[in-house]
Amino acid sequence: MEQELLRLKQEAEETLAQVAGSDQLEAFRVKYLGRKGGLLTGVLRQLGKVPAEERPRLGQLANDVKQGIEALFEEKKDLFAARSATGMEGFDYSLPGRYLPFGKLHPVTQVMEEICSIFEGLGFAVAEGPDVETDYYNFEALNIPKHHPARDMHDTFYVTESILLRTHTSPMQARIMERQDPPLRYIAPGKVYRCDSDITHTPMFHQVEGFLVDRQVSFADLKGVLTSFTHKMFERELALRFRPSFFPFTEPSAEVDIACVICGGGGCRVCKRTGWLEILGSGLIDPEVLKMVGYDPDIYSGFAFGLGVERIAMLKYGIDDIRLYYENDLRFLSQF
Repeated sequence: MEQELLRLKQEAEETLAQVAGSDQLEAFRVKYLGRKGGLLTGVLRQLGKVPAEERPRLGQLANDVKQGIEALFEEKKDLFAARSATGMEGFDYSLPGRYLPFGKLHPVTQVMEEICSIFEGLGFAVAEGPDVETDYYNFEALNIPKHHPARDMHDTFYVTESILLRTHTSPMQARIMERQDPPLRYIAPGKVYRCDSDITHTPMFHQVEGFLVDRQVSFADLKGVLTSFTHKMFERELALRFRPSFFPFTEPSAEVDIACVICGGGGCRVCKRTGWLEILGSGLIDPEVLKMVGYDPDIYSGFAFGLGVERIAMLKYGIDDIRLYYENDLRFLSQF
């Protein structure tokens, strides 16, 4: 009888472990603990047939087995009751977990953060300003007075005659220089807006303006900073070319080209067979801009540059249509 009780105990525990619902639990109760046909009840009724000297020991064992099975039964019953109250009854906990997709940073955001990180490593602080700007800071403080032909270069969104959506992040240059004395070393990342839209332009895009003001700043300092940035950004020592250009707030001004990242400078469709790709504009800060904020151009000088984040990202990732960034196609965005 002892062996039968121990076997029944093991069998009941294994069966109860497999019970996955209230219906199965009730079937278990009837099979093992039922008063009329339960297996445990049937064994207990045989106690009267064992020798008198064995009854105390076997009776105690039988009670222990019964109480153990009943305790496990009640525990399982409480578990199912809790699941029922939370709507989880019948849930198969042996099923593998479901994969929950997680988001990733937009490729433009990734490149923006990388650009800022590189310039911060070169000692530049980060400053942010308003998207809705005044005509004064967007143009006049940067040596672009009213009716200046350079205003036509920007295709501006005007809110009122004197309020507009900024066309570049350069207004932060004037705002910072008004409040602080040199030496200054800042970058200003953010959104900018222009009336333009095609495969290489969008009405809203991202730009990083950078500038440095101190004593005896030269064009060589500008070339050194931009060369270091370009090598870190593209993770190789690309050749740079500085072409004379015009910007109202820098003099002299230069467009900066890099050796084509696609063909390595050999000439291809992307670089229009020239071997070069334009990446940013730059120059020494015009003395008139320094005067506007109260700096003496005979004492202080500086340089400034501005780069389009989308353009850098297109070159870095080999993308030929800027509109892909804003069409919300997860097949495209999930690659980055």
